[in-house]
Amino acid sequence: MITSILGGIAVNPWARAALRYGAIALAILLFLLSIRRSGERVGRLAERLETREKSNDIQRRMLEAAARRPRNRDDLVDRLRDGRF
Repeated sequence: MITSILGGIAVNPWARAALRYGAIALAILLFLLSIRRSGERVGRLAERLETREKSNDIQRRMLEAAARRPRNRDDLVDRLRDGRF
């Protein structure tokens, strides 16, 4: 039964053209949807990278501040007297 339906469609030139253009339109639609999906994925990855860079920058600044901290109370008192704190 299916072969008789497809055989009838294959004989009619208008039906063949409609099938051809339908298949082309479907392929283009699927291609565009895949591009959209990959674009969304790239956007999420870019946002994740930006967040990671911000957190790394904050952590680096914290480590630099910790490296400059006074070692003991005497150093703290000296820095407060000199006004370098």
